[in-house]
Amino acid sequence: MTALVRQARSTSAEERPISRRGERPTEFADRLGGWYLRHQTNEHRKAHGLYLTPVAVADFMAQRLSVSGKHLRVLDPAAGSGLLCCAAVEALARVNAKPNSIELVAYEVDRALASVLSVALGYLADCVAAQGVKVTFRIEARDFLATHGDALRPSAPILPSEDNTTGTFDAVIANPPYFKLSRADPRALAAAEIVHGQPNIYALFMALAGTLLRQGGSFVSITPRSFASGSYFRKFRTVFFELIRPTHVHVFGSRKDAFRRDDVLQENVILVGERESKWSSAKPSAKLTVSQSRGVGDLNEACIWRLRAVAALDLRSTNKVLKLPASEEDENALRAVESWPSSLQALGLRISTGPVVPFRARTRLGATGDVPATHAPLLWMNHVRPLRTTWPLSGPKSEFIRAEDAGTLLVRNRNYVLLRRFSAKEEPRRLVAAPYLARNFPGPAVGFENHLNYIHRPDGELMDDEVWGLAALYNTRLLDTYFRIVNGNTQVNATELRAMPLPAHAAIIALGRRVRASSDPLRAADEYAAHMTAKDYRMEQPIGVG
Repeated sequence: MTALVRQARSTSAEERPISRRGERPTEFADRLGGWYLRHQTNEHRKAHGLYLTPVAVADFMAQRLSVSGKHLRVLDPAAGSGLLCCAAVEALARVNAKPNSIELVAYEVDRALASVLSVALGYLADCVAAQGVKVTFRIEARDFLATHGDALRPSAPILPSEDNTTGTFDAVIANPPYFKLSRADPRALAAAEIVHGQPNIYALFMALAGTLLRQGGSFVSITPRSFASGSYFRKFRTVFFELIRPTHVHVFGSRKDAFRRDDVLQENVILVGERESKWSSAKPSAKLTVSQSRGVGDLNEACIWRLRAVAALDLRSTNKVLKLPASEEDENALRAVESWPSSLQALGLRISTGPVVPFRARTRLGATGDVPATHAPLLWMNHVRPLRTTWPLSGPKSEFIRAEDAGTLLVRNRNYVLLRRFSAKEEPRRLVAAPYLARNFPGPAVGFENHLNYIHRPDGELMDDEVWGLAALYNTRLLDTYFRIVNGNTQVNATELRAMPLPAHAAIIALGRRVRASSDPLRAADEYAAHMTAKDYRMEQPIGVG
């Protein structure tokens, strides 16, 4: 028995919360979880990825379980103190055609927490018995991924064949742990068919839990939104969404609110789905509901938008991005941008990430320098504002880099479009871009810090109008809205920008000329984009330019 288990049991009589008269099982599980976490170190919590689901969120998730039957089996692959289990059973016991019995299977690798979980589920069983529903539960105090690891091996692909009947659960409800696995982690190696690079453990939980559902079974999870886009999760999306038809996705507008108690800064979504293989071809008219609230307090006042599921998730596409428009404006922006005929590659352009990683180049950086004799300018994110590149700023950052023997750390001083790689989600614009014009900077070379992306023409030079047109386009509300729909990260990856559609070259040039001539270039760019109508989406010719 571990020290933590002994602690949990030895303190139970004196310190562990006891149920209050008439207290809901979900609320009791929440108090038990809070008590347990107060006895643990931050290191322990982070090692296990322990973040408690707020009661209101748990209820919201549980109410979206769409399953019925006389006997139901419910899986929670990372049960914690049992809050989601309790919310699920309470919700299922309230429906008109309530089940006679519910079997819970709850995995919790933290053995001390599993002891707390047992208390919560015991109280739950007693409470719902009075409602005529028998609850039995089995707690598996072991690693969910290790237990079902065979499904991750290439010799036994996670994607079952059509005649696979091993899924025996009627419902899955989950708040899986989230932390990155090292490339050498056995779980990451075993899951090479599902994820790419340095995977986040939550995606493996989602994929495995999906395989354990029966056909028609109900799936609900709360996780980071990062699975919805990006190259790291492309394999996951291919596998998972061949199993699960998404029916509802709830987006939290604030990164701070969903897990405020645990001080987690993460963009989270609630994904609701149904186990249905080949759904995209069998049900092309199936609907997806996208709802959005700022946080937990306004969950019941969420904005709701409905669209065809295949419009949000095209499984025939290369990247299989889950797009989440939450309004008519969003869907119009999605339709407009995706009708554009061009791209960076089609325009003969490339996007690269700044090569200067400060901690690796520390000896070359300085607050002063002789440009161009011995140093080159070094630009960071704070040098880039919407449609404005300002250097130097005389701030805390080292703004000079020694040029001698710099090798690949420097790039030629040519025209570029600079984009910030990170932004706060709460900022007005997620995309921040600025023109970089070579004639405004001294010397033959320049350094771009690693938190900047830069667009360039490898075999030539970007014209001024191209630089201004592209920078203005990336700062428009239209493209920013599109980016938020298709990308839930605050990181602006080069991969996503390469895949983003762009207008025809003539339209970009026309936009560049307009903003250069305007006293308010940001407004001019937005006005130009606003001229697009349903029949003008392609933007092959300049619109409204005199």
